[in-house]
This record gives sequence, structure tokens and C-alpha cells, in this order.
Amino acid sequence: MAGAAKRRAERRGHTALLLIDVINDFDFEGSRGLVRAAARSARRIEALCDRARAAGVPVVYVNDNFGRWRSDFSTTVRECARPELPASAIIERLRPRAGDYFILKPQHSGFYSTPLELLLAHLRVHTLVLTGFAANLCVLFTANDAHMRGYRLVVPSDCTASNSPSLTRRALEHVETALAGDVRPSSRVDFARLARQRKRPRVQAF
Repeated sequence: MAGAAKRRAERRGHTALLLIDVINDFDFEGSRGLVRAAARSARRIEALCDRARAAGVPVVYVNDNFGRWRSDFSTTVRECARPELPASAIIERLRPRAGDYFILKPQHSGFYSTPLELLLAHLRVHTLVLTGFAANLCVLFTANDAHMRGYRLVVPSDCTASNSPSLTRRALEHVETALAGDVRPSSRVDFARLARQRKRPRVQAF
């Protein structure tokens, strides 16, 4: 049993899958385009989550607290999944499972004033697979901060969405060109290969 537990812990290291603001009520002016795009991406995110969990890769929900400092994540999930809200079907598809982690954030980046970096260090993570909404805001801000902290980045092109395809495209171009991120489709994300890759050198300040 001890050997099996050690193997699971070793497999858990190196890579983490982050779901950024997938638990969201999308109840704001102009959200219709984002909801449509997010619904398409949610199917891909769900499939990627299933593969990550099967591979022992930790799934981490990085989510806005919507200014409700006294709420917990289960309350956020329950509130956003109300049937009358625009994205209740997305929430039902992407509900957290037992064993998943969560971080509540106050601003766009998952690293800003949160314990995310401590959690990733505990899990021995050097590669982050980022998914979620919106590509040009919270996903991109989190990707920028992850890059500055020396993490390798994978942002599957079909696992994020914005209010328009052009916003998503420009965000992914920035990830690829400025952050050296991998934006291949989710079907080509190989968790076993990512676990074998060496950690990229930390960014040096000049």
C-alpha cells in the first residue's frame, strides 16, 4: 500500500490543471456571446478534467469570490447553478469532484493575494494547464503571473472562451508568443509527456 501511495503522489506532481472562473453566473450585460462560447468549451474542459483525474493530475478550481468574502466555494457553486441563470448547464457539466482543489481569488489573476503558489509548491507542480473564462481577462492575467513565476504553460485553444472569437484569438497569440505557452487543442494534451518534461528555468529579472 505504501508503494502504491508513493506512486500516486509522484504521478500527482509536475502538472496541474487549473479551471479559471468556470463557476460563474454569467449574469451581466453583454454576456450572451461569452455564454455561447463557454458552453462549447465546457465540453472540452470536462473531457480534459476526466483525463487529468484518471492520470492523477490535480484539478484546481481558481474562482472569483464575487465580492462575497463570507462565502465558501460550495455556496458559489450552488448559487451559480440556479436554473434561471444563463450558464447553469455549464456549471452542471463542470461541477467539482471529490478530491479537487479550489482557490478563491479577489482579482483577475489566480496568483494575486491567494495561496495558489503555496498549493502548487505543495503539489510539486512545474507545468500548468490553464482552462476557463475569459481568455482575454482572468485566464490571460493568470498566465502572465504564472510565466513570471517560472511555470511552463499549456493553454488548450479549445478550452477557453471570451466575448468574441477575436478576443480569444489575440489572448492565445499572446500566450504563445510572449509567454512561450503551448496552445495546442486539448485532444493533444498528453499528461504523461508533460510529467516527464524538465521544469523550465525560472524567469530572471534584469
